[in-house]
Amino acid sequence: MCETDSHFCEGLKKDKIASRAPMKMKTDQLMWAWKKFTNLSTDELYKIIQLRERVFVIEQNCIYLDCDDKDRDAWHLFGVVDGKIHAYLRAFGPGLKYAEAAFGRVVTSPELRGTGLGRELTAAGIERIRAQFSGASIRISAQAYLQKFYESFGFVRVSDEYREDDIPHIPHIEMLLK
Repeated sequence: MCETDSHFCEGLKKDKIASRAPMKMKTDQLMWAWKKFTNLSTDELYKIIQLRERVFVIEQNCIYLDCDDKDRDAWHLFGVVDGKIHAYLRAFGPGLKYAEAAFGRVVTSPELRGTGLGRELTAAGIERIRAQFSGASIRISAQAYLQKFYESFGFVRVSDEYREDDIPHIPHIEMLLK
């Protein structure tokens, strides 16, 4: 909830995010980048944080500290079109977040929702994690409403639903053949 200018924030949520129709852009125009934190430019980091805050804080109306210092240990996958980041996730090697490799902060811009970009982003993230951390299983914690989406990638629910930042989440794991 924005307390400094609630009229502006409500307008942003309604006009710029929630009601925006998908762009007439094909996701094959995206240029994918996979970088460690130290290799991100200041501009890339700014645009990543901007997209994450736009969706996770404003659109989902969830006030939390996004800059949690975990970005420093993560790999960052993002898709760019015309200098704008439209897709993003961060990934961790085994032993950093869980015993397994992991990914989270999966986000697509509202303008490109409904184009299959979320599926493309998730598949690209899994592919890069498999290449970077060969033989590692992947563990995620996903918002509960996305359970079937992640199950379609082979993830299996491993425990009960819990709340994170007041949003229902479910832990999942994907077992990879070694």
